[in-house]
Amino acid sequence: MLSRRIEFEKLLNTRDLGGMTGADGRKIRPGKLYRSGHLAFASENDLKKLSGLIELSVDFRTKQECEEKPEPLIEGVVCRYNPIFEEQRAGVTRDEDSFAEVLHTMLYDAEIARRHMSASYEGFITNPYCAGQYERFVRMLLENHEKGVLWHCTAGKDRAGFGSVIVQELMGVSREDIREDYLLTNACLEPDTRRLKKMIIEQNPNADPEIADKAISYVFEAHIPYLDAAYAAVERQFGSFDNYLAKALHITPAERSRLQEMYLE
Repeated sequence: MLSRRIEFEKLLNTRDLGGMTGADGRKIRPGKLYRSGHLAFASENDLKKLSGLIELSVDFRTKQECEEKPEPLIEGVVCRYNPIFEEQRAGVTRDEDSFAEVLHTMLYDAEIARRHMSASYEGFITNPYCAGQYERFVRMLLENHEKGVLWHCTAGKDRAGFGSVIVQELMGVSREDIREDYLLTNACLEPDTRRLKKMIIEQNPNADPEIADKAISYVFEAHIPYLDAAYAAVERQFGSFDNYLAKALHITPAERSRLQEMYLE
C-alpha cells in the first residue's frame, strides 16, 4: 500500500503515509504523517480541513519562496521554517529567479536539466546543510504530537519527496514501496505539470517543442534515476542508509525505535 492522497479543493499533492507497511509488518498509523506541496493556494475549506488533521507544518522552502507564496495561517497549527537548501536552486526551488534560470539554461537542452536534477538529489546527501536540516526535521517528529505532522516544499516532489524517503526508511518501509510512492507524485501533479508544459512551450516559440517537453519533464516530474542518485551518494559516502541516518542525521538506534513506536501500529 502506498501513501493515500487526501482530497482538497486546491491542494493536489497532499498525502497521508498511513497504511504503508513498515518494520515487522506493522503499518504506519493513519493521520500522523503527511507530505505535501506548499499550502499557499489552499482554499478556506482546505484550511479548515488541515486544521482538523495536523498541528505542525514544516516548511522546507527557501526564504524567497516563502516571501513569494507565504504560508497561510491555519487555526491550531504551528508552522516551522526549515529550509533544506540555503539558497535557490533552479529546478528544485520554485521562486521566480530559479524558474527564469530553468527557462534560460535548461529549456533548450534536456540533458542539462536531467544532470542538474540528479546533482540536486546527490546534494541532499553530500551537502552538510541539507543533512542538518533533515536531522532537525526528524527531531520534530520525535516530539509528542496529538494530531498529524505535515512537511512540504513547493511541489512536494523533491525536498519533501526526499524527506518522505527518510521517514519511510526510518519506519522500515521496503525500498520497492518507497520508489513506487516517490513516483506517485507524478499522478498527483499531472494536471499542473500539463498546464506548465503548455504555458512554457507557448511562451518560448524558439525552443524545440520536443526538447522543451523533455526538459520540463526532467525538471517538474519525479524520475527514479534522481532517487537512485541519492541512494548511490549514500552508498559512496556512508555505505548504507542506516549509516546515513546514524552518521549524517545523528539518529540513534533508540531514537529510531521510538519513532517506530510512535508512528507504527
